[in-house]
Amino acid sequence: MQAGNRVQTPNKLTTYIMVSLFLGIAVGYACNTLASPDQAKAIAGYFAILSDIFLRMIKMIIAPLVFATIVSGISSLGASGGAVGRIAVKSLAWFITASVVSLAVGLALANLLQPGHGLSLALPDANATANVQTSSLNVKDFAAHVFPISVVQAMAGNEVLQILVFSMFFGFALSAVKGTLAPDIARSIDQVVPVMLKFTDYVMRFAPVGVFAAMAAVITTQGLGVLVTYGKFVSAFYFGLLVLWVIIIGAGSVVLGGSIKHLLRLLRQPMMIAFSTSSSEAAFPKMIEQLMKFGVSERITGFVLPLGYSFNLDGSMMYQTFAALFVAQAFNIEMPITTQIAMLLLLMITSKGIAGVPRASLVVAAATLPAFGLPAGGLVLLIGIDAFLDMGRTMTNVIGNGVATAVVAKWEDELREPAEADAKFLPNAVAG
Repeated sequence: MQAGNRVQTPNKLTTYIMVSLFLGIAVGYACNTLASPDQAKAIAGYFAILSDIFLRMIKMIIAPLVFATIVSGISSLGASGGAVGRIAVKSLAWFITASVVSLAVGLALANLLQPGHGLSLALPDANATANVQTSSLNVKDFAAHVFPISVVQAMAGNEVLQILVFSMFFGFALSAVKGTLAPDIARSIDQVVPVMLKFTDYVMRFAPVGVFAAMAAVITTQGLGVLVTYGKFVSAFYFGLLVLWVIIIGAGSVVLGGSIKHLLRLLRQPMMIAFSTSSSEAAFPKMIEQLMKFGVSERITGFVLPLGYSFNLDGSMMYQTFAALFVAQAFNIEMPITTQIAMLLLLMITSKGIAGVPRASLVVAAATLPAFGLPAGGLVLLIGIDAFLDMGRTMTNVIGNGVATAVVAKWEDELREPAEADAKFLPNAVAG
């Protein structure tokens, strides 16, 4: 009877999240239609309180969960870093390939579908901006940012890459320490993982409320009309994401075989959470739980997934080339194919330096467009619908990282059969 409950609960939660998603759209549309703009803004503020509370509950899980999974995995390897280095190389090989493919898909579809063609807009003033805070995108700043000044500060700010670096050093040090105390510390940290996953299970019971509030807030202020105005761009962009999904799933199925279907079923919940909240962080704890249910080992999940959150943002990568060519087409600016390839290569580098920056895709685009004679102020055309675009970008980032983590686990022979994984994982993590 208990086993049956464990199987049904995720399906029920998925159903509740789906219902909440559509209820949020319906309630948001009613508020947008019936209320004045000022009233709609005030109502959206109340919805935002609920979604913000849910996101805060999710974010407080991330730091201890990342720390525990990485330290537990690395300390079990012993003092040698050879295995970690091998996993890192395989992960980065997948991430770089996926990034190039994502950028190329955005480039190809923007040329094929011409989402900005026919707008024929006048060039904005040279000083016009998109009101997007740009960042200094250089290797020096990024390399320095990877290493935390304070682990407390890194955890407080949910700087996943910094937490990853600290946890790796801690794990290596713990495995190298001699004496009777080190094994006790390692065992204690091992026990933190199922505790945090149980914690995640409790928090996820509030997911339908958070999803409802997030969708209602967006639709109350933006309305559905903005989707009609920019219908060509939005439909072309989501078609591009669909193409990217097919490529990612196809590549994953080459390695994982038929089990890719089971993986996609498990990823439905984190994907819907990512879509409705536009937050990869919100989906992170559930991603770890579902990947471990799929059979991915603890150390692969704890290492590859946080790394992917910084280096494997497939949906965001596709958006950047797609949006750049949209701006060029809207202002009738010709971009030769050589220039487009140069832009792809630059975006390949600059997009890796701003992990964790709010609206990161817009930030990268705003910083890159002027280098190719495109007006950064042209991005103002997309800001009005960015909330809707961000939903698709974020959901695609989640599926890309889920498949990547499972693939690396398969390559490392650390992927258990799902039935075996359920037997090992469920009683400790989510039973009850």
